[in-house]
Parts: sequence; C-alpha cells; structure tokens
Amino acid sequence: MTNVRLGIIGLGNIGQHHAGYIMAGKINGAELVAVSDAVPGKLERFKPLKVFAEGEELMRSGLVDAVIIATPHYQHTTLGIAALRQGLHVMVEKPISAHKADAERLIAAHRQNPRAVFAGMFQLRAEPRYLRIRKLLREGELGDLVRMSWIMTDWFRTEAYYASGGWRATWKGEGGGVLLNQCLHNLDAMQWLLGMPARVRGFCQLGRFHRIEVEDNVTAYLEYPNGATGTFVSSTGEAPGANRFELVGARGKLVLERDRLSFTRNETDMLEFSRTAKTGFAKPEVWQADIPFENAANSHAVLMQNFINAIVEGEPLIAPGEEGIHSVELANVMLYSSLTGQTIELPLDGAAYERKLNQLIAESRLEKRVVEVVNDDFAKSFNR
Repeated sequence: MTNVRLGIIGLGNIGQHHAGYIMAGKINGAELVAVSDAVPGKLERFKPLKVFAEGEELMRSGLVDAVIIATPHYQHTTLGIAALRQGLHVMVEKPISAHKADAERLIAAHRQNPRAVFAGMFQLRAEPRYLRIRKLLREGELGDLVRMSWIMTDWFRTEAYYASGGWRATWKGEGGGVLLNQCLHNLDAMQWLLGMPARVRGFCQLGRFHRIEVEDNVTAYLEYPNGATGTFVSSTGEAPGANRFELVGARGKLVLERDRLSFTRNETDMLEFSRTAKTGFAKPEVWQADIPFENAANSHAVLMQNFINAIVEGEPLIAPGEEGIHSVELANVMLYSSLTGQTIELPLDGAAYERKLNQLIAESRLEKRVVEVVNDDFAKSFNR
C-alpha cells in the first residue's frame, strides 16, 4: 500500500477540519479521495474528489481503505459497524457511540474483524501537558492519589449554536448535552490519567441556560477504588468560564490552569509525615516548580498520522477505539445518576441506561427550530 485512501463521512465542522489538514498534505502516506454528506451544499467545495450523499455508498464504492466518521452521534455506531463489516479501517470522532450499549455493539463488531485498525479521535492524549501529567503519575512523583478536581466551564455556547442543527442538544439526535458533546475529551483524558472511578453521583441541570432538553450544567462527585475522591464541573452557559485541573497526591499537588502546569511537591509523604510528626500544627516542607510544555501544533493531525502509521506499519494506537467506551460510560453515568437520583456503582448497566434514554426520546416534546448561523472559527472550540 503506497497511500492509504481515506474517505470522510460527515462534513460538519469537525469533518471539514479533518479534510482541511489532510488535503493540505499534513498527513504522510494518506490521500483524501472521497467524502459524503446528506446536505448537498456541503459537497460542492469537494467536487474534485468523489462525493456521495450516503456514507454506506462511499464504503461500498471500493475507492477507500479507511474512513473517518464525523457524523452526529447516533450514526457513529451504525456507520462504524458497517465500515468494519466492509473490511475498512475506521477512525471514529468522539463519542464513539451515544451510549454504552451502542459502544459495546461497535466494539463487538471490531472483535469480529480484528485486522481492521479501529481508532478514536481523542486528541488530548497527544497534548504535551497531559503527557507530562501522565509521566509524573506513572513515575509515582505525586504519590497515592487523594483528590481530583476538574472545573471545565470554558465551553460557552450561544442559542445560535444549538439552533444550527436539528440534531443538536436533543435526546433523539445527540443523546445528551455538554457531557457527551463538549466534555468527552476531558472525560477521556481524566480516565486515561486516573483510571475509572468506582462510583459516581451526578447532578445535572437540563436546559438551565438554553432552550434545550439536555444537560448544559453539571456537577459530579466521584469515588475511586483507592478511596480518592473527585469532582467534575462543566457548563455551556457560564462566561467567562474556567479550566482548572487539580490533582492532589500524598507527595504533592499538580495544577493545570491557563496554559501553566505547576507542581507543589512535599519533601516527605504527607501521610507518613502526619503519622510521625511530634507537633500538632507542623506541615511537610515543600518546593514548587513550573513544568514547561509546548502545545501540539495540530493534535488532531497527530492522531490521524498515528492512525495511518498503524495501518501501514502496525504502530500502536495512541487512542484505540475500544478505549472510547470509558468516556461514554462516564458521560452516561453522570447523567443517569442525576436522572435517577442515585449514586451509581461502576460498571454502568448499559442496557438500563439505554432504556432510560429511549424513554427520554419517547417523552420528548421539544420542537426544534433550525436556523442558519455564521460559520465562525471552529478551532476556537478546541479546549485543552
């Protein structure tokens, strides 16, 4: 194989973003040869390529070796399964599915065709800031995790944003709100760094700031298997918003905020210090350091190059598609906990959540009015 022949299914904001850097020659060993979208107007600028109205038709064309699925959420599962059954390699945009039960179906389809490369677009795994945090955690520099807090309210969205697509912010079209759409990258990074919690209690407000039926304001409490606790806060209605990720371990504290990663390190383990101190108000001595990093030039392109290298050379995937189920499960469990008013033990019962989601879809009375909006700089939404 000289060049991997790529097709993009879905030409919304993110699909067009992927097309842009691929057509600009930023990915070695790959060529964009075909695209598809149900909206004819979106295909006009891609007429030099082969264009299709339906993703399934593109898959059956024989023109592509791999596809990037960048459609509304519910289609990720059906299109992903169809592509795998067609023998194609698959890169799925986040989330890999709208809910855990669908993610399990997609993963099962890949297990039936394990030779296909199945990847998820979780580009925060390529950002140096999170790679630095992961290295510190893996080397034990923070000691045993005690507490986690992520305030991620830097996702402000207007009513015009939600009116820009009939599928947006609906149970039937999207399957959720801020958790499933905006927060998937944060939730993936969180579990990639810390693992999955043991139990979750979510408090979600539906349509708190917008005329929508899904959650746009979230606070969740998490407990980890080792006893560590965590909070996760997010919103699409808060301005100016914040993005502060704080990790506390027995050996110190990491804080990532405003493009700065700071480490306050205890000279001795705080738990050991507490056990051996001779006075009541003593504290461990500390030293502080800023940990430098540079932003990835195009983290989406990093994962796409890795996807191509995996196809051609067998390079290990940065974000295997199967791992995408974890962020879906976290988004689902926070919402399910809130809807049921209960603390939920993990793993989440995917079938039970699917039944609840289907109930919400059946009972929906939202009348969505879609309006055309100005297509401003989509890259502004890439929160780190």
